[in-house]
Amino acid sequence: METLRERKKRRTRESLLRAALELFTTQGYEHTTVDEIAEAVDVSQRTFFRYFAGKEEVAFAVQNITEAAFVAAVRARPPHEAPMKALRQAFLEGWDAIRETVESIVPVELYLRMYRTIESTPALLAAHLRRSAATEETIARLLAEREGVDVDTDPRPRLAVAVFASVIRVTERQCCVREDFGPEALRTLSAAYLDQVGSALTGNWRGA
Repeated sequence: METLRERKKRRTRESLLRAALELFTTQGYEHTTVDEIAEAVDVSQRTFFRYFAGKEEVAFAVQNITEAAFVAAVRARPPHEAPMKALRQAFLEGWDAIRETVESIVPVELYLRMYRTIESTPALLAAHLRRSAATEETIARLLAEREGVDVDTDPRPRLAVAVFASVIRVTERQCCVREDFGPEALRTLSAAYLDQVGSALTGNWRGA
């Protein structure tokens, strides 16, 4: 159970996080300073740096949580599931839990708006792609361990993760270009696109 001190620290961190995302999405990441984020919560710059190393860390704080939750969900999938099914089910079945986690920190609508800000900000997009590559490597190694193969000699774990990540990336892009695209629509579209992976890779598109 949280102590009063721990609860206050968590609330301060979450307040800084919400304030940062609101500022990033309304006035732009590059035009927002640490001082403005701290001022929005009525704390000092020094207090901000107790919780976050800088603007990039706070910009991706919620994504860090969701990515960690997804990796844990993949790790928890039944060992008999094929790799692509394990990835699909970890994403879709874990959706509600991940959404609840996000909502406990920031509104989901703000979380989705931040994705649009990341896509439109070169520095953030570069960081996002770099971080995504690291997460994909973690998942590839997890799949290799599940299947009893060597990730450095067997290309299948990285290929499977690359395909899965590309599908999620496509749905994220849809979220970014459509202002009315909410979390349920994102989940539904992700499921539909994942179901089409097989035919997209090996099927004949002509006349489909």
